[in-house]
Formats: sequence, structure tokens, C-alpha cells
Amino acid sequence: MDNHLTLTGMVLSAMPVGEYDKRISLLTREQGKISAFVRGARRPKSPLLAAANPMSFGTFFAYEGRDSYTIQKADITEHFENVRSDIDLILYATYFMEVADYYGREGMDETERLKLLYAGLRALGKGQVDMDLVRLVYDLKTLTINGEEPNVFECLSCGKKEDISFFSMYHRGTICRDCYTKEGGEELQQSVLYALQFVISTPVEKLFSFRLSDDAKDQLKDLLTRYQNRYVDHTFKSERFLTE
Repeated sequence: MDNHLTLTGMVLSAMPVGEYDKRISLLTREQGKISAFVRGARRPKSPLLAAANPMSFGTFFAYEGRDSYTIQKADITEHFENVRSDIDLILYATYFMEVADYYGREGMDETERLKLLYAGLRALGKGQVDMDLVRLVYDLKTLTINGEEPNVFECLSCGKKEDISFFSMYHRGTICRDCYTKEGGEELQQSVLYALQFVISTPVEKLFSFRLSDDAKDQLKDLLTRYQNRYVDHTFKSERFLTE
């Protein structure tokens, strides 16, 4: 049995082990999220130095032992230097990686999660979309990948697909104007509704390509914050640095 694997992925986190080694959390296309040892990664001249740094993306050549993976070689193709050189961007990137680390699972198909993380970091580095909007898109698409996204394509009271311009937190999605009188909810700006529909339905590669006015972004942020507080039972450590 050949236990040697070729993995495409990104390092999510790393911690020292012993005197010279590191243990990394690696989100991969082929094996989902795994933990792996990188022997000698803390030596100054180690060829695996870059392979044990968070945000390193590339091809990892690993050996699967009985109880653990070991990275033997790596070809790192993306370091996200523009992100690493900006402390504000690092805070957002750290949050993105913590989210991916928390939801990623070994043995599952995490291709979309890996693509989202890569695209999110690229969007941060390019600076063409403001950081808060990148984060909102990342959070909403994470909900979508997890199967926890709101339904914003029909009225969740009567099923009508037209004039669904109100959002019901109770129903976890949109309701039409006719049902609003008995169901309650809040009216969405049209651009916010389009943004919700766009992010949920669009492939990851095309996600970070739109802008919102400040008012629309504020409404989207408030909506997602309350939605996550109600339906996502977890608080991320790095999240508090984004709100201070």
C-alpha cells in the first residue's frame, strides 16, 4: 500500500512541537482538513520553513502513517505577501482561517471551502473591495457551504417568488409584501437582497466582484450578525479583534 499523498491545500495554523518541529492544520482538496507534522520546520535553513507558515498555499507531499500525516516536501505557490505586510489585513485573514479550521473536516470534500479561503485572501490582498464587505461575503458563503444560509429566493410564508423584499429572522429568509402584514420582518434594500442572492448562488471564483453603498453594507452586516448570533452556535476568538 502506497501511503504517499500529493495534496493541494493551505496551512491554516501552526504550532511548535518539540525543539525543531511544527504541527500544522492543513485544508486540502483531496483529504479535507488534516493535521500534519513538519519535521525540522523551525530550523532557520529548513526547506520546509514556508510549508509550516499559515496562509501558505501550494502542493504538499505527505506520508500517511498509522496515526498521523507527515509533510515531506512542499511546493508553495502563494504566500499572500500583500496580506502579510498589512496588520489590518492579517486580522481579517486570521479570522478567515479560523473559520475554515473550525468547519473543515477530515475525509470530507472541502474543495469549495478551500476555494473560498483562497479567493477571500486574494480579495483582501488586491484591496479592490473594502475589508468589511470581503468579510461579509466570506461569512455568507461559509453559511452556504455549510448548508445554513438563509432562503432569499421565495416567500417562506406563501411560496411566491415576486416582491420578496422583507426578511423574517424567524423564517430564516424572505417573505413577500402581502405576507409581511401578518408575519412581520424588516424591509430589505433592493441592493441588499440582490447581494444576498448573488453571494449564495454565485461560484466562489466570481464572488468578490461587487460593491455596496455604506447604508446597504450596514444593513447586510446587521442582518448577518443577528442571523449568525441566532443560528450559529459558535464564537470565534479572532472575531473580537475585528470589532475593537
